[in-house]
Amino acid sequence: MSSRENKSDVILIGAGVMSATLGTILKQLVPDWKITVFEKLANAGEESSNEWNNAGTGHAALCELNYTVEQPDGSIDISKAIQINEQFQISMQFWSYLVNSKLINNPRDFIMRLPHLSMVQGEQNIAFLKKRFEAMSNNPLFQGMEFTGNRAKLMEWIPLMMQDRPSNETIAATKIDTGTDVNFGALTSMMFDHLKSENVDIKYKHSVDSMKRTSDGSWELKVRNVDSGNVERHTAKFVFIGGGGGSLHLLQKSGIPEGKHIGGFPVSGIFMVCNNPDVVAQHHAKVYGKARVGAPPMSVPHLDTRFIDNKKSLLFGPFAGFSPKFLKTGSMFDLVTSLKPDNLVTMLSAGAKNMALTKYLIEQVMLSKEERMEELREFIPTAEIEDWDLVEAGQRVQVIKDTEAGGKGTLQFGTELISAADGSIAALLGASPGASTAVHVMLEVIKKCFPQHMEEWESKIQEMIPSYGMSLMENPELLHDIHTSTAETLGLSEKSEKVLVFS
Repeated sequence: MSSRENKSDVILIGAGVMSATLGTILKQLVPDWKITVFEKLANAGEESSNEWNNAGTGHAALCELNYTVEQPDGSIDISKAIQINEQFQISMQFWSYLVNSKLINNPRDFIMRLPHLSMVQGEQNIAFLKKRFEAMSNNPLFQGMEFTGNRAKLMEWIPLMMQDRPSNETIAATKIDTGTDVNFGALTSMMFDHLKSENVDIKYKHSVDSMKRTSDGSWELKVRNVDSGNVERHTAKFVFIGGGGGSLHLLQKSGIPEGKHIGGFPVSGIFMVCNNPDVVAQHHAKVYGKARVGAPPMSVPHLDTRFIDNKKSLLFGPFAGFSPKFLKTGSMFDLVTSLKPDNLVTMLSAGAKNMALTKYLIEQVMLSKEERMEELREFIPTAEIEDWDLVEAGQRVQVIKDTEAGGKGTLQFGTELISAADGSIAALLGASPGASTAVHVMLEVIKKCFPQHMEEWESKIQEMIPSYGMSLMENPELLHDIHTSTAETLGLSEKSEKVLVFS
């Protein structure tokens, strides 16, 4: 091991969208800080942020039915949808700032305007969708949402899905035109391209093997060069662990008390991708359905138009699966080695509570391609097996922890930020809405871990994010101004959409 100590102000572990976002914000706030990034793969954004490893939905709660819950009295609670939408608006403002500051050249390389629809079948689900629509369309965040059960109108909205659909089938949908498709892999690469400078050192093919506190309160990391095997020591006052599913192991290595009694449950996914350009051309939307009973929220079926490298694609899924790996490039021993004396009871409790989920995952793993086609035909009745191929999606590790509401071993669905009491280290765990809300989450990291700087940084943060510290829902005029300006800057206005021609 090299005896030389390499000092940084900030170390970022993992070159995904979270580290890219945090690094970019910090570089704007304190350009003279030395930042070092470690990524065990050869490029940025190759794991969870990669465009083929996630759905690419700009999660603004416009179409995801699991963000709106029907209460026992029949009313619809849209508070989660409001929260996620406001957080996505923060991302949009920051991305607009990057474009206006010439830090990103062409926003169309990572974001496209695309209608978001929710589609349901059966009278009970239609009644839920209508109540959801009524609750949401009265809110300024969801202005422009439409509802219909009219088959002629549905044929306009989703022609591929309505073709040859049985005439006696009851079906309804909501549609909002301000949705987006986001290539998070491309966005991550763009931010890291900008970050490269004399004060930022990005080390690919470098794996963090261990970390410990030093006498002065800094963190010392042992970092291994994946190719040569050489090990170096690196120290920093602040460390961010943004390694996707790999973050749990690194959090455990830190030994901080906040990382105790936390486990992770890995869920893999499979998408079906259409290889027939004639079929792809007939669909232009992201359409989300309802999750089956017993299915985890990230397994909500959806039929997505995607724009990857400016080429239009069509994906359906995800089909859930199980692998003990915490990353696509991880180890088959990831789950076993994450079991520690402090989280064993938590993990066993979660296992006992989630037998239905385990059964569901086993069933999903066992599906044949023809059985997957049957699920696809609920969305596209005319789907032909030879037009579709299977693509493995990214690994997601759902957080398991003890909570007051759920008791021991509660499975969490969402994104979890865990930080040390002294703010010297923070880790991000969990899954969707993840990347879409990265800017909000990284601002939370900054607030928790750098409270002593917040006063001096606030004006710059407000320059990057004009709504910072305000509720857009409670400021409709500000919301309108921000909607208009971000749509214009990011090429998402109706005018921009009409001039686009895709190969």
